[in-house]
Amino acid sequence: MNTELLIKNGRVIDPANFVDKKCDVLIVDGKIAEVGEKTQDPRLKTQDCKVIDAAGKLVVPGLIDIHVHFREPGDEEEETIASGSTAAVAAGFTSVVCMPNTDPVIENETDVEYIHRKGRQTRKTHVYIMGAITKGLEGVELAEMGFMAEAGAVGFTDDGRGVQDPAVMLRALKYAAMFDVVVAQHCQDNGFADNGVMNSGYYSTILGLPGIDPLAEEAMLWRDIQLIKKTKVRYHAQHISTAGSVELIRAAKKDSLPITCEVTPHHLLLTEECCAEYDTNYKVNPPLRGDKDVEALKQAIADGLIDALATDHAPHLRSEKELEFLAAPFGIASLECALGLYVKALIEPGVLDWPGLISLMTEKPARIIGVDKGTLGVGKQADVTIIDPNAEYEIDVNTFRSKSRNCPYHGWKVKGKVEKTIVGGEIRFEAENQ
Repeated sequence: MNTELLIKNGRVIDPANFVDKKCDVLIVDGKIAEVGEKTQDPRLKTQDCKVIDAAGKLVVPGLIDIHVHFREPGDEEEETIASGSTAAVAAGFTSVVCMPNTDPVIENETDVEYIHRKGRQTRKTHVYIMGAITKGLEGVELAEMGFMAEAGAVGFTDDGRGVQDPAVMLRALKYAAMFDVVVAQHCQDNGFADNGVMNSGYYSTILGLPGIDPLAEEAMLWRDIQLIKKTKVRYHAQHISTAGSVELIRAAKKDSLPITCEVTPHHLLLTEECCAEYDTNYKVNPPLRGDKDVEALKQAIADGLIDALATDHAPHLRSEKELEFLAAPFGIASLECALGLYVKALIEPGVLDWPGLISLMTEKPARIIGVDKGTLGVGKQADVTIIDPNAEYEIDVNTFRSKSRNCPYHGWKVKGKVEKTIVGGEIRFEAENQ
């Protein structure tokens, strides 16, 4: 392993330090040693230093995805921590946060330690984990939150299910306050969602499919905001998808409540109309919504209301997704094309510029989960992503490093290609045909 690495001539974008300029980045012994023009660190021995010419490229902090499903333990045929991490570094992600809805559920310190150990063994990305709020995700009895926090869990969620009982959620928030970790919620009131499989409205009616009313998301989010007012505990709303949720978040932030939220690529690029052919690759939870919801989410991003972009990477077997729409599982596998999708959804229409996009994929998600990442500050661990912003490519699910192919973007042309991913000073991914 080279202990010295010099990235020259790139456009360095580091929103955490308000850097956006052409300069060099010097990495020594796995840490950022210097960021500046014509770097001259006294430790730099030219003959031992690997030099990367990043002319015309973006040099940014390693991307962070705070919402992925790597399916291990339990469903290793869909994804493993090894295959998911390999897909992640190819997508420019140096840190990911796995969700606890595995089989068995991640609900105690041994489970947390298992995920961390598998991540270290893979030696690709940094792998973090959120523990379950309740045992078995059943929404009744709190999981061992204290022990999981001590073992390194960066937050708690019953992702895949919302905590239905407000009293249980209140206890969870009060308990989490003792460990200063974030509580994340899959906002869905089952009283409104029932057995729905897509957004409730015109298309669900003509397709003859049971719908999930936007109220399912908004009612639980409203309820939780009342609990946050009482507890002042850090709260994160996962994958918000409706215009009504945006307004609830807007009002909560205006009241200075400690609330953050995330948006996925599919809720920015796809609508309920995509389900018209009964293609289960468009079946996702929360469901694809209407045009007004997509526009509301984009406006919220432009307004600085959204705190993170997250993929909700949810791999499934082809045989499962080939079931009829009612029976097929929810989820889209989009980790490896995420950057290009965000460029298409946000940069090309002018919703964000590159510094704005990088901020939502680095420093801001790092703050949500409370890790010292998402920056190129001197002395920080050298997690770096090098991007060719002008490289166009066609999404081909058959080349995915993920084990699963349930992705509706096959054949889409997108821009913004990851060229190198550096984790802890080591090049962990290098694109072919650079």
